[in-house]
Amino acid sequence: MLLEVRDLKIGFNSRRSRVEAVRGVSFSLEKGKTLAIVGESGSGKSVTSMALTRLLPPSPRCEVSGEALLDGRNLLDLSERQLCQVRGKRIAYVFQEPSTSLNPYFTVGSQIVEALRFHRDDIQDPRQEAIALLEKVGIREAARRFDDYPHQMSGGMKQRVVIAIALACQPDILVADEPTTALDVTIEAQIMELLGELREREGMSIILITHNFGIVDGFADEVAVMYRGRIVENGPSGKVLSSPEHAYTQALVRCIPQIGMKRDRLPVVDYSLIEAEEVAAHG
Repeated sequence: MLLEVRDLKIGFNSRRSRVEAVRGVSFSLEKGKTLAIVGESGSGKSVTSMALTRLLPPSPRCEVSGEALLDGRNLLDLSERQLCQVRGKRIAYVFQEPSTSLNPYFTVGSQIVEALRFHRDDIQDPRQEAIALLEKVGIREAARRFDDYPHQMSGGMKQRVVIAIALACQPDILVADEPTTALDVTIEAQIMELLGELREREGMSIILITHNFGIVDGFADEVAVMYRGRIVENGPSGKVLSSPEHAYTQALVRCIPQIGMKRDRLPVVDYSLIEAEEVAAHG
């Protein structure tokens, strides 16, 4: 098993209160496979992924417990220096808003080169390697676009650049956190297709974080559904999508648009049923 998360708990502290954002989450990820973590905003998806490489605020503002085993080594026990060899090189991130992921004052090519120089000092010609990465993620005239600034690119192209930066370090795991949220439907399909192609070509594993069950079908091998800091259902994506067992999963699946669907109004999530199921399961 490449990655195994056990009983992960995350709490945020303020002067007056404490919020339990993640409450005993466990999941695993095999090499070359894709795990989709699905749930509404605020369910704990993103903080779970950021906890893997300790990108959250330090204690006492944020307290993390449990285990995140990468090839058997607990990432939560590593020093900051050791984590620098994991971030980017073993686990890389693609976040949902490419405009905030790129520095507007530097060309896109220089930002890819920076990642190469930090993690891959064996590269003889970083510029050519960066151009090759731009070509790999489908950017035309890559040699010319190397010197472009982020504002000269569309949202879809910027997201491709962010993916190229993540791939620069040849990671074992790519965490794609809502990678298509800021994009229109056509570009969304292109980005998901690109991620699928890269997974097959590079042999890397993907953790896809999304609130949209519609992009999970046909892409993810496994699905973990999060609700209020807990995984309420997980399993093979085909089984979860076709025969959801938890009331929350059933509500999310009903919200997936279907071709030919005719409804007077959008489906409504009945949280009273979900809360009743949660009380029965956890008290």
